[in-house]
Parts: sequence; structure tokens; C-alpha cells
Amino acid sequence: MTASGFLEEIADVGRDPQRGGYSRHAFDAPEYDLREWFVDRALGLGLDVETDRNGNIWAWWGPPGRNAVVTGSHLDSVPGGGAFDGPLGVASALAAVEALQEKGFRARRPIAVVVFAEEEGGRFGVPCLGSRLLTGTIDPDKARGLRDADGVTFAEAAKKAGVDPARMGPDEERLDKIGRFLELHVEQGRGLIDLGAPVAVGSTVIAHGRWRFSFSGQGNHAGATLLGDRADPMLPAAATVTAVRRLAAGVPDARATVGRLVPTPGGTNVIASTVDLWLDARVPGEGTPGLVAEISQAASAAAREEGCQLQVTRESYSGDVVFDDALRHALGGWLGGVPELPTGAGHDAAILAGFVPAGMLYVRNPTGISHSPEEFAEAADVEAGAQALATALEQLAR
Repeated sequence: MTASGFLEEIADVGRDPQRGGYSRHAFDAPEYDLREWFVDRALGLGLDVETDRNGNIWAWWGPPGRNAVVTGSHLDSVPGGGAFDGPLGVASALAAVEALQEKGFRARRPIAVVVFAEEEGGRFGVPCLGSRLLTGTIDPDKARGLRDADGVTFAEAAKKAGVDPARMGPDEERLDKIGRFLELHVEQGRGLIDLGAPVAVGSTVIAHGRWRFSFSGQGNHAGATLLGDRADPMLPAAATVTAVRRLAAGVPDARATVGRLVPTPGGTNVIASTVDLWLDARVPGEGTPGLVAEISQAASAAAREEGCQLQVTRESYSGDVVFDDALRHALGGWLGGVPELPTGAGHDAAILAGFVPAGMLYVRNPTGISHSPEEFAEAADVEAGAQALATALEQLAR
């Protein structure tokens, strides 16, 4: 089956009638359906399937062993996300394995397709949880205690899905089996549009992190409380949103976003008692913490002016990632000199790059838009990406 064919099979899973696009989050019903679909399709290809201690699914072609060639991506999405972010890499991996099987390729190294859990952080707030737990770059207790909007912990959700939360944590034995890791992903930008190419090799990922700003004031009646008597946390929260854009604009190549803001209790005629907002900040090199510090100072000043308090909590941070030089150059040669692209988007491959030789392949997105229903990839480009992945797997597994 083609990669497009695999994507068509899951095209109706997790559609979001309110936001548009798809909402598929870690261990919720749509994502669970996708996990079952992956297992079924992998078994259909004769692969041996197992779920590791952190909820990541592995499908092995050949006995699991060291120096394995591993590919894959994720199946979860951001709220109201597109059809390709994550699933394209999984569908292309299945299509690549099937293509190699059909041509009679005999691998000298094991090949595995992996589906990582909670890559987007759309439910529990921290991105790349599955790969972070695998590599030990997040404390298991912190991960287990993360809560979704309904108060369900990651541990509770994982247990309901059949994953024992008590066993979560670094998995050195499994990590040691990975000889090379290669992730295919739809491009999240317009680099390939400008270059007029369907496929590229990833070069770098810029530093990025997420911070939670919690403003607390005095909840009260919207009609009975005079303006001068208020300690309204919504005001410093709003001032912070505008400060984010203003301060980031003064830092070269910075990207800073507030995409989520939650007032409590959230009533139309109620002055909020607390307001939480989440900052996503990305600056190449060592600039991200400095930008966040400036934003925090502006937020703190706005909170004091309104008689409110502020607590800033770092929820995740990853520094600049440069993908493995040897793998990157080999990919360029095998694929006929395709271009190299940097990205500001995080990936599981970027987490693994600190531990194993890792790389990325990108497939052209003609809209240049991602994390949105407008995200897209032409069928011809999807198949070009799957073919490129098959070529790379064949070369790596010889």
C-alpha cells in the first residue's frame, strides 16, 4: 500500500467538528484507535509488535537487536491540527517497509518502526514525552504527575491504555539497540516551496521551550466591584501577551507565542481569581532563556501594578540540535543531492539526537502552514518522501 493509502485509512479518525482539522491526544479515544490501527497494519506486514514501558509502540522487521535502523514518528496532534503532522511519518514508514519487502530486500540489520507517545504535548503540556522518558530527559515522577484539562494525570491515562506507569522511565537497553534513527515529517514552513523540491534532509532544530505563567488575584463580582477595588489577573495576563510579541520582535530570528490562556473560574460576569497562560519561545543558540527572562520581568511588573502575584514555571526546554553529520551527508548522497533545511519545530528525532545518530526527512507542504487544518502535502510528494525513506532504510540496513 502507498503512504497515501495508509493515510486515507485513518482520515476520519479524530476529526474535530468545532476547531476543524484533527484532535488526537495521548491515550484518548481517537489516538487509541490510531494505535490499534498501527498495530494491525504492522502485524499485517509480518512485523513483531511490542509496547515499551513508556507507551511507545515498536514494530520490528527481524529480531530486535543492536545497531537497528529505526524510523517512525507520532500519531497524536495539537488541538485542531492537520492530517499530516505525525501520521505522515508513520504511514511512510509502513509503506517503505512494505516496498522493501516486495522487492525482496534482506536486511543485515534489524529495522523497526516506532510510534512515540504524546509528541505534541496537546493533552499533558510537555512535548515528546515518549522519547523524553525513553532517554531519561524528563523525570518519570514529573511525567506521571502531569494533568490534562480535566485533571486526569498522565499516569492514570497510561494505565487505562494498558501501560504500567510504575515502570515509566529511562530505557537504556532499548535505547542501546538504536544504531540510526530517521524520522520523516511534513515540512512545517515554506522552505521546500521556495526551493521547488519535494523532499529535504533536516539540518538543525533551534532551541525551544515552554513556560507557564500563573497570575493570581482576587475573584469577585463583575458588576458589584469598582475598577479601583480590583486585583484582576486578566490585566497582567493580557499585558504579557502583548509584551511577548514586542520583546520577541527585538531578538533576531526569535519566535515567541502565547497560544493558550485559561482563566478560573471562567465566568462571563466573574472577575477571574487566576489566569494561566503558556509561552512557547524559540531562539537559535543561547537566546531563549534571556528572552523568557525579559518577558517574565514585564509580566511581573504588570502583575504588581494590578496587585496580583505571578509564578513562572518552566515545563520543558531543549537546546539547539544539529543532526548527525555523517548521516546527514549520506542521506544527501543517496537521495541525489536533495537540499538541507533547518527548522524551528521540535521532533522526537531532536530528543534522540543527543543519544544516537539521528536525522530527519521533510516532505513539501504547499501551503507552508502546519498545526492547522490547512496543513497539506500533495500525493506525489507524499510518495516521493516514502520512496526516499525506503532508499535510506535500504542503505542503512545493508
